[in-house]
Amino acid sequence: MPAFTFEKISPPVPRGPIPPIEQKQRGVIVQMLDRLVEARARRAAGQDKVETPARDSLAPK
Repeated sequence: MPAFTFEKISPPVPRGPIPPIEQKQRGVIVQMLDRLVEARARRAAGQDKVETPARDSLAPK
């Protein structure tokens, strides 16, 4: 005779759809950082198109 037995665990009961999560208003600092990052990305994209002179040509002789 076994000394212990295993209890059968039933699967979780399916629930209805999850209610939508409210989006909180982003903080002012986060909004400012987003603007800075966007501006920096635009500048970086613009620099790729513009040809920059080589460093050797800028060095004084």
